[in-house]
Amino acid sequence: MNDLKRILLKLSGEALAGDKDFGFDEATCLKVAKQVKQITDKGTQVAIVIGGGNFWRGRNSSKIIERTKSDQIGMLGTVMNCIYVSEIFRTLGMQTEVYTPFMCGAFTKLFSKDAAVADLNAGKVVFFAGGTGHPYFSTDTGTTLRAIEIEADAILLAKAVDGVYDSDPKTNPNAKKFDSVSIQQVVDDRLQVVDLTATIMCMENKMPMVVFGLNEENSIVKTLYGEFTGTYVTV
Repeated sequence: MNDLKRILLKLSGEALAGDKDFGFDEATCLKVAKQVKQITDKGTQVAIVIGGGNFWRGRNSSKIIERTKSDQIGMLGTVMNCIYVSEIFRTLGMQTEVYTPFMCGAFTKLFSKDAAVADLNAGKVVFFAGGTGHPYFSTDTGTTLRAIEIEADAILLAKAVDGVYDSDPKTNPNAKKFDSVSIQQVVDDRLQVVDLTATIMCMENKMPMVVFGLNEENSIVKTLYGEFTGTYVTV
């Protein structure tokens, strides 16, 4: 996997909360930042999308708020996450930029593919916050969209589980883990690597995905440079 020159790393907001289940766990964020620094120091360009589940989980957080407004709250949660994590990265000497698909005053830059690619080429870590900017689209879809736009070599999905299974390993102790699975099988068997819209986009645009457990020691670096124990989703 060390032939990947540009990646989009998707992090879950819940994972960044660590054992707190809400907000930020600074130690966890520092572990991520140190791994990303190792990768960028070796020349790999890194863009990052962070979910907002450590603050807000859409309809799971409120059954009474109208869907559009609920999704907007979630988008703002991802903006907070990206601003926070980008600053953690800066404490380690990395340069960062945060992009959003809508104006956030002076907090972020308005997304432009050309500007984002120029920042990546300049060695900056680029954060894509705010999803697609529209309701009814998840951060999975935002991740896939941005990866395709910046012509990433692959999407790295850092999850709470350590790969793709044929059923939910939390409820089925006999669930089988795949070392490799085609994206067609992901669609056919609804394996829920990412949501269906994002999966179809990856399939149509031949965007491979790599799924691994964020909580494993040095998992991001290992995914790129050997000792990979997750699942390749091939196109």
